[in-house]
Formats: sequence, structure tokens, C-alpha cells
Amino acid sequence: MQLKIMPKKKRLPAGRVALILFLCQMISALEVPLDPKLLEDLVQPPTITQQSPKDYIIDPRENIVIQCEAKGKPPPSFSWTRNGTHFDIDKDPLVTMQPGSGTLTINIMSEGKAETYEGVYQCTARNERGAAISNNIVVRPSRSPLWTKEKLEPITLRNGQSLVLPCRPPLGLPPPIIFWMDNSFQRLPQSERVSQGLNGDLYFSNVLPEDTREDYICYARFNHTQTIQQKQPISVKVISVDELNDTIAANLSDTEFYSAKPNRERPPTFLTPEGNTSNKEELRGNVLSLECIAEGLPTPVIYWIKEDGTLPTNRTFYRNFKKTLQIIQVSEADSGNYQCIAKNALGAIHHTISVTVKAAPYWILAPQNLVLSPGEDGSLICRANGNPKPRISWLSNGVPIEIAPDDPSRKIDGDTIIFSNVQERSSAVYQCNASNEYGYLLANAFVNVLAEPPRILTSANTLYQVIANRPALLDCAFFGSPLPTIEWFKGAKGSALRDDIYVLHENGTLEIPVAQKDSTGTYTCVARNKLGMAKNEVHLEIKDPTRIIKQPEYAVVQRGSTVSFECKVKHDHTLTLTITWLKDNGELPSDGRFTVDKDHLEVADVRDSDGGAYTCVANTTLDMVSASAVLSVVDVPNPPFDLELTDQLDKSVQLSWTPGDDNNSPITKFIIEYEDAMHEAGLWHHQTEVPGTQTTAQLKLSPYVNYSFRVMAVNSLGRSLPSEPSEQYLTKAAEPDTNPTAVEGLGSEPDNLVITWKPLNGFESNGPGLQYKVSWLQKDGDDEWASVVVANVSKYIVSGTPTFVPYLIKVQALNDVGFAPEPAVVMGHSGEDLPMVAPGNVRVNVVNSTLAEVHWDPVPLKSIRGHLQGYRIYYWKAQEGSLKRNRRHIEKKILTFQGSKTHGMLPGLEPFSHYALNVRVVNGKGEGPASPDRVFNTPEGVPSAPSSLKIVNPTLDSLTLEWDPPSRPNGILTEYTLKYQPINSTHELGPLVDLKIPANKTRWTLKNLNFSTRYKFYFYAQTAAGSGSQITEEAVTTVDEAMASRQVDIATQGWFIGLMCAVALLILILLIVCFIRRNKGGKYPVKEKEDAHADPEIQPMKEDDGTFGEYSDAEDHKPLKKGSRTPSDRTVKKEDSDDSLVDYGEGVNGQFNEDGSFIGQYSGKKEKEPAEGNESSEAPSPVNAMNSFV
Repeated sequence: MQLKIMPKKKRLPAGRVALILFLCQMISALEVPLDPKLLEDLVQPPTITQQSPKDYIIDPRENIVIQCEAKGKPPPSFSWTRNGTHFDIDKDPLVTMQPGSGTLTINIMSEGKAETYEGVYQCTARNERGAAISNNIVVRPSRSPLWTKEKLEPITLRNGQSLVLPCRPPLGLPPPIIFWMDNSFQRLPQSERVSQGLNGDLYFSNVLPEDTREDYICYARFNHTQTIQQKQPISVKVISVDELNDTIAANLSDTEFYSAKPNRERPPTFLTPEGNTSNKEELRGNVLSLECIAEGLPTPVIYWIKEDGTLPTNRTFYRNFKKTLQIIQVSEADSGNYQCIAKNALGAIHHTISVTVKAAPYWILAPQNLVLSPGEDGSLICRANGNPKPRISWLSNGVPIEIAPDDPSRKIDGDTIIFSNVQERSSAVYQCNASNEYGYLLANAFVNVLAEPPRILTSANTLYQVIANRPALLDCAFFGSPLPTIEWFKGAKGSALRDDIYVLHENGTLEIPVAQKDSTGTYTCVARNKLGMAKNEVHLEIKDPTRIIKQPEYAVVQRGSTVSFECKVKHDHTLTLTITWLKDNGELPSDGRFTVDKDHLEVADVRDSDGGAYTCVANTTLDMVSASAVLSVVDVPNPPFDLELTDQLDKSVQLSWTPGDDNNSPITKFIIEYEDAMHEAGLWHHQTEVPGTQTTAQLKLSPYVNYSFRVMAVNSLGRSLPSEPSEQYLTKAAEPDTNPTAVEGLGSEPDNLVITWKPLNGFESNGPGLQYKVSWLQKDGDDEWASVVVANVSKYIVSGTPTFVPYLIKVQALNDVGFAPEPAVVMGHSGEDLPMVAPGNVRVNVVNSTLAEVHWDPVPLKSIRGHLQGYRIYYWKAQEGSLKRNRRHIEKKILTFQGSKTHGMLPGLEPFSHYALNVRVVNGKGEGPASPDRVFNTPEGVPSAPSSLKIVNPTLDSLTLEWDPPSRPNGILTEYTLKYQPINSTHELGPLVDLKIPANKTRWTLKNLNFSTRYKFYFYAQTAAGSGSQITEEAVTTVDEAMASRQVDIATQGWFIGLMCAVALLILILLIVCFIRRNKGGKYPVKEKEDAHADPEIQPMKEDDGTFGEYSDAEDHKPLKKGSRTPSDRTVKKEDSDDSLVDYGEGVNGQFNEDGSFIGQYSGKKEKEPAEGNESSEAPSPVNAMNSFV
């Protein structure tokens, strides 16, 4: 399938002519490219390119310039009409037309008046192909008339009344902008109470005495002429009721002030608009402004709603303290009823505004220029809407189409002109006019009939270079009439490109959506119509994209340090790369501290001004990439300054300051410190902290202190240096605010009461002569309070008190000014003495072999003679029958139970032991007498593991075990249990044997064991309570000389001698046969025989299992063939085992043969749990034993 600009036409039913023509317009309409060479050759009707606005208000002090510019081929000529008749510019010396243009210049600066040239102007641009016309341009000079002179009487009214100051500005062109100011040209302040209406009047919902002034002046600014007109000043005086009565008494007439109603609150009423309803009409697209201003006392608040709807969210705005509702870009949907509600504490009132939105004509589809070839069809469509609906009228070359020359190729159908079988004479400019009572629209659209063969406007052999994976756009700008079709080809013999990979745009451009390396090549664009064909070649190269493989990173550095940014870039090597560094999208500062080295940027000695965004820009001729990082220069804040003390009172002051620079790290808080120059000069104390957003602090002060303050700012990097100290502020002396703290009454002896307290410091004394009044009273006694005044100390001792009696105590501070507030009363006690009574009824409950529970009866409180600290249990391990005799030499353990507990647990006891204990009560003075000793016994427990286990005297079939009893039997041993099992060479455990041994034994011999076998032993003791922890050990049985002799004796047996003779006979027969064959001349394959019967001593080891030569099936357990002998060097391969003999026994030496080979088998270090079964270590067979000697 070939890609073409124009799809093939299809025949449709005759009844759909309008649709056919509409499609023909879309398909056949040509746009003439703005190519200079093409424009030199093609004729084109005029087109208006620039004109003055329809409503053209001019400045009468300047020359009048009415614009009209147009293009066309040949260049158009221009003419003007004024007020509907031809305007002959040659007859007016003040009017000139610019060369090659239709723009008029009317020179009124030298002579003439602007009013002379008021009127409606229209420009016509004409050439041989038609005529285009401009809008009707209404030219009016701006006006800024003066205010009419009027006498303004002073206004006198009472406080709280409403007031409207009228402005009534003069009518100007355009309307002026209104504002109120005073004689000093200062704008009058406005609020919910006082505001300016849309008509310029100044409204007061209620007046206040501060509204009295003589210079309420309304100004009108005329922007077009840059002039301001001023109304006469209005005088307003607001007086109270009493003042008003005095004024009336001075013969003022009632007309010179507003009503004399009492000054009281009232519900709202509307000042504007009047009544309950009003109407508002606005044009589509304008700003709808609705206003409601109410008076009342207190000042009413305005609310807005839309009945049966909601206000548009993004287009609604409130102005003038919500007294004005504005809706921008208003449309017909905004029509409806809007309600404003004025409300205060005394009531509410509402007003309904009915809004109707009308519309001047606006385009739905404006007619477009039409370029056709002879014989083609087309249409011009002109559709507009408005309220009311606009009327559509057509003109041809500026003449109403009804009276224009007839053209058989055109047909008018309402808002559409249909063209069929056009010829060159059909070329013309058509105007569509859509108008209603609110305005009109005028559009020019030409029909240009051309017959042109295809032309390709793109330069030949253009080279396009595109970055891979981006779209590639190959241009083929073309022109022709009829509209040519476009095809693209790749390569010299390529077929037309299909639309499944490529996109062909209507302007002829070929788009490759995602260009790849294989897209490189030569592409040919071919344009065809019925008048001819044109083609052009372009070339495409695909380049690798530029990528930033390492971007600069965000950095936060402290002032004075060095920072580095890195930007590594990868690009196509055929393109030139340029890396540029920018700061805040501008050039880097010309400063030696900035160093650029290839892909690095380094900034030394960083300053505050260096903070910002640093961007690495990598440029090639085809693409550009960038990456940015922000540098934040931070530091601790600068110290605050300008400390000031205000509101200085006896016990408070306000401190204010100005923060220093936060150095790009927000200040989180301020720390305020103070110095007391009177009591602690040079020592600064913490006063308070305030948030970083606060720059004032209300500080509480103490009397009789000479204060200085300083402030420090804190951010995330730390705190600033302190500010300069503030001025000193000495507070007056006063009685103390507080009394001493930590008041206590404790006796040091049984007959005294020591009263202590924490004294006030100099800062808290509030004045000179600090002393303390110490008072005490025996609780529940008949005495009066006793007191004494002491100097500035912290202790007073009351002597001769009963033992441990409660006292009420208070300590009050006083100075030369007076006493502190009444102090709090605290409870104390006189001195303690040792308890007199021991706990009784001590009982012991043995819980288990290591835990016992002790109970006792509490000691009466009177016998404690002090604060009960708790009870203390002394317990020790004793021998039965010798409890009293050896007590001095026994180590006792102590457990203390706090408070009034009457029971406790004794943990960690030894099983099967005899214990004794007693209990004592404890107070602040010490312990009381001990209770009688109670004895108890702990039951048996399981024993610990035997202290040692050794295997001695290993033989061929026996092992002897020796052990020491458990260090902690925890009872009477009943027996020992011994379990053992063999371990074979693969570390597998054999059957487990269980053996009971009497408790009085410390040696045991195991017999009938397998020789050369490793055994593992598990050994533990038992009491009546159960089995204890086990101890394990391993040992190996040995091979003795008797066994070796038995192996040698096998070789002397008759059956073995016969077997050896038979083997020798067979070898002899084989040698004879070989000898006979050699004598007969047969060839003997020496090499093969040698390979087949190699010397066993030099057979190579198999790599998989480390054996030599051939071997029997391991599952059959057959004897090895004679090639299975041990290597001559008697070494064992590391792959076979890494284990040492010493790893399997307590230093047992390995057993070796006379030739150095190891006899005993052993297992690896891996230890398995005891297992039941019939597995055992394999003992060597007689054959194997013999092989070891061969």
C-alpha cells in the first residue's frame, strides 16, 4: 500500500451533495506554502493581514493612524470608504497612505482637529483575482471632560448612621477609573464598613468619629489621555448625641444633618441595589459583576448564592470585601437568579438579581481560503452563533452577492457557497458577515483557481541527522494544483514505504516514529498530479543519544569548605560534545574559586552567595541533556542584635530582638540567658526558649536581681554566638516568693529531731537579710507550735525528744521586707532506736531440693521504734548435731525483704543438705534481735556428672574404665549407668549397649570387644531422684603380636600351599605357550601385554576413590585382587581422610606394622547419637591380612 496525502474519492448518493462538497473542501483545498520562489510565480487573491480594531479610540493629541495591511500576487492596491462613501485621500493634504500599504496617517499634530475625522472607515485591498475588505473601523477621539461645578454643603451626622458620598464622574471616552483620596493624595482606607461601589460612590454602612474629615475627594483617571480630574472636596463631621443636641440649640436647621434617631443597633438594609429584585444583562465572554452594599449596625456581612445552581468554582471571584461577585468568561449557562444576603446580629435581608447573558456573534466555523484546480469542486462554509441568533450575509469582492456579477460555478445555500466545475475566472474573495444587535463578524476567504504541475520545495540531498530512538522527520514540502499525491521510497530500488512503520503527514513529511540504526539511508519523495511528477532525495543518519551517566548530586556544605560536582557524559563519537556549567541558569561567576575540569566543577572556599542550582549542560549539534543539583551553603546562625527591654514591670519585662542571618538553615529556636550582676556576676543562666518564628519574649523576673539578657539562635548546625548583652534592669526588693524545699525531719539520735531543708539561693531571696523561721509540733500531742528564727543555714536540731515520735514541721523564709507565704507542713520523726522484738512463729516449707519458703509473724509497730525497712533472713548450711558448736565458722547468707512482707523464698539451696535460719526486723537504725533458729533439710536431687572418666589398658578385646564420683552427688548414689557403642570407618554408630554398675565402684573392665575398633562411652550416676548429667569418652581396642602370628600361621596351612602351587603351575604353562609361539615366529604384542599386566607396584590410582588398579564390587565385600596393594611409598592420599589419630582418643598413639603401615581402623571426628542396630567395624579378613605381608 502506498502512502498518499489524499485518499481515493468514493461516489456517494446524489442526495448528499453538501457532504460531498464539504469533503471535497477538506480533501482538495490547497494551502499555498510561503516559499519565496513559489510566491514569485503563483497568483493569489488579496488577504487582509492587519487592521485597526473595530472600536478605535484615538488620542486627540497625536496623529491618527488607521491600519490596513494585505498580501496577494500581484500586490494589491488599496482604497477607503468613510461613512459608507468613497474617501478620496488625494483631496485631503493631511491624509497620506504608506507606500505598498493601505495604512492611513492623518496629520492632526500640525493642524486640524481629531473630531473632524470621526467616522466609520473601511479598507479595500484589490488585485486581478479579487478584493478583500476590512472591518468597519469606528474612529472616535478620547474625551476627558471636567466635573461640572457644584456647591457641596458640609455633611453632619451622628455616630452609627449610614452615609453615601456621591461621585457622579463626567462621561468620558473611554469611561474613567474612579478612586477616592484626600488632599495629600493618599488613598482613603476601605473595609467591610467603608467601600467604593461600582458606580464610584463611597458607601459607609455606619459612621464612626474617626470618619470626620474635610477632604473626601473623588478622582477620575482617564487612561487614554493620561489625565486625572478631581471633584470638589466633601466635608463630613460625625458627632455624638450630646454634641448634636448642642448643635441644634445653636440654631442649625434640620436639613443640615441626617435624622436624629437614637444611636442604637439596627438590622441591615441595602444601600444598593434598591428594592428586593433587579435585573442584569451581560454579554458572553465578558466579566459579570454583581454588587450588593448594605448598611446596619453592627456592620453587615455579605453572602452570595445562585438559586437552583452553584457558583462556578474556577471562574468566581469576590471583590470589595465580598460586596461584589465577579464571574469571568461568562456564558449562557451562567444565566439565572443570584441572591445576595446581608446579615448582622439583629437580622438578615436578601436581594435577588436576575441575570441574562446575551451574546454577540461568535464563530462556529469561519470560512477558509480555497485553492482549487480547474474543474474541481469545493465549498465555503460560514457558521456563527449568538443570542439572538445572527443573520448570515455574503459578499463577493466587497459587493453584496445579490448584486455581484453572476458566476455559474457557484451556488448559495444559506451559510454555505457551493462551487462546482470551477474555472480560472471563478477566482474571487468572498466575505461572510454574521451580525445581530450586539455586534458583527466579518471574514474574508478567497477562492483561487490554479493549474500547476507538482513542485518539491525541499532542497535536494538534504542531510538529516537524528538521535536514535527519537522521531525522524524527513521534509518534502510540495505544491501543485490539483493537489499532488506523495509517495516515499527508501534506497535506489526500494518499494513504496508502507504505513505500518512510517507516518506520512499531509504536508508531505515522512515520520519515522522511532528511528533506529537501520533507518540510516537515502529516501526519495515523489509528488504526482495529472499535470506532471517531481521527486527529491534526502539522506538520514542515526546517531547515539547523549546521556549523563553520573549526575551531579545535591550538596549541603558549611561556609568556607570545598564542594565538587561531577557530571559524566556518554555521547556519539562522531558528534562534538560541549559541557557547560551554569549557576541558576546563568554563567558561572568569574571567580578563581570556580574550577572546571572536563566533567568536574569544584568550588573552593564556599560563600553564602555560592548557594543555588548548578546545572551541567551537555550539548551536541543534535541533542542536549542537562542535570542539576542544588548547593545549599549553611552555617550556624549569626547572633541576634538590637536587644530591647520594654514593658518593664516589677516582676516581668518584654525582651525583643532582631534575628541574624539564618545562613540557609532555618532557625528552630532562640535561647535566652540572664546574668545576675548583683549575686553572680559573669555567670549566665538559662532563662527560657522560644520558637524560631518568635522575636519577642515576655520574661518573668524575680525581685532584687540586677538583670542583663542575651539571646542565641539555634539551627540544625548548632547555636550562634551570644548576642551583645541587653541593658541592665534592677528589680525592686520584695518578700520571698517561695519557701525552702526538701524539708525533712529525721533524728540522728533516739532523743533528737534534725530538721533540714534546701536553702534559697541569692536569686530567690528577693531581698537582703534572708533568714528562716523553723517551727515544729509533736503530732497528737497537747503542746503548742515551737519556733525559732535562724540565719541563712540549712539545719536545726531539736533536742530532748521522745524516741521515734511524729512531728509536724514547717520552714518559712523571710527577709528585711517580709515573710514568704505560709509554708507547707511536712511530717517528720524524731530519732530511731533498734527494734526490741524479734519476729515470732517462724515456719519453713521446703518446696523442692533447691527452694524453701519461710513465713513469720510481723513485729508490732511500737516495738520497731523506727521506720520499718523490712525483714532480713539469715540462713546457713550446718552439720547435724553441731549447730551451736560450729556457728562461728559457718558462712551465712542474707536475704532482705522490703516493707511489711511476712514471707519470702530462699532459692539456690543445695539438695540433700541440713540448713538453719533466723529472721530479724530492720528499721532505719539497724536490725532487731534474731528469732530462734529454725532447721530444715532439703531432699535429694539428681547428681552432677562424674568428675572424670579415663580409659586405660586397651587390649585386643577389652578396655578398662576408671572414674571419680560426682563432685556434687546431691544425695545417696544408687548406681552408675554405662552406655557404649562402636564407631566404624564411615563414622556410623553401631548398636548401643546399656550396663549398670554398682555405686561403690570406680573401675570397670569391658571384655569381648572387637579388636581395632573405636568405641564411644556415655557414663552418668544416679540417685533416688533420677539420673544426673553424663560424661562421654572414646577409645580404640588394639591388635597384639598373637594376632599377627595367627596371620602368619595361615600361610603354612596345607590348603593355602596347594592353592599357591596351582597358581604357579598355571603361570608355568602360560610361559611355555608364549615361548612356543615365539619360536614359531608369531608376533608378540609387547606393548599391549605390558599394558594389560602392568607391575602392581606402579598401577595408577583411580581418581574417584583412591584405590589402585582393578577392584572388586564393594557390595560383594570380596577380597581385593593383587593389584590392590598399598603404594610403595606408604602414603595415604589427603582425599581419603584429613583426620589425625590424635583426634580420636585422649592422646592414644596409633598402632603400626613393622613396615610402617597403619593397622587399626578409625572413624572421623563427626559424632553421631547412639543408635540401635547390628552395624560394627569390619575386622580384617585373613586374606587381607595376608596381603599386608605380601
